Amino acid sequence: MAETHPSPTVLLPEAEVANVVAKLAEQVAPHVDDETVAVVLLTGGLWFAADLTRALSRLGRNVRFDALWLASYGDETESRGSIEVRAPLQRSVVGRKVLILDDVFDTGLSLAEAVRLAREAGAAEVVTCVFARKPWPLPRAPEPDFVGWEAPNRFLVGYGLDHAGGLRGLPDVCAMD
Repeated sequence: MAETHPSPTVLLPEAEVANVVAKLAEQVAPHVDDETVAVVLLTGGLWFAADLTRALSRLGRNVRFDALWLASYGDETESRGSIEVRAPLQRSVVGRKVLILDDVFDTGLSLAEAVRLAREAGAAEVVTCVFARKPWPLPRAPEPDFVGWEAPNRFLVGYGLDHAGGLRGLPDVCAMD
C-alpha cells in the first residue's frame, strides 16, 4: 500500500511564481550576455531554469545552456551532508561567465560545489541565482547573488521541488508539513 501524506498547502501560487521569475530576470539580465553559460542544477532546478532563461530571452539575453547533476538528498527529506556529482558539465566554460541556477538554497552544499566545479572548469566569473532561499541556522557560503523568494522553513514541493521524486510538476510552490 502506498504511503499517504498530507495534502500540499499552496504557499506561492503559479501566478506569483511567474512574477518572481520575471523580476529575477530583470535583475539578472544586466549581468549576463549571449556568451554566458547558464548551468542548471538538476533535477529540481530544471523548471526554474527553463522559465528564467525564457524570461531572459524576452529581455534580449540569449544565454547558452548546460547542466550539472548534483545530488545531496536522494529520496530523503534532509541532506546527506555530501554532494555526489552524477553528471558533469557538457559545454566548455573556459573564459566565460557562468550563471548557476537552482531551485532552492538551504544547506548551500550544492551551490558551493557547483561554484567550485565551474571555477575548476575555467569559468572567468561565476554568478549564482536561486528561485527560493530557506532560512538556515548556520552561515552558508557562498550566498546566492540573486534570490527570487525568501521561503519559510518548511518542507516544500512543486515547481521542481519534490517529495521522493514526486510532486515536482505542481505549478505552485507548496508545503507538505
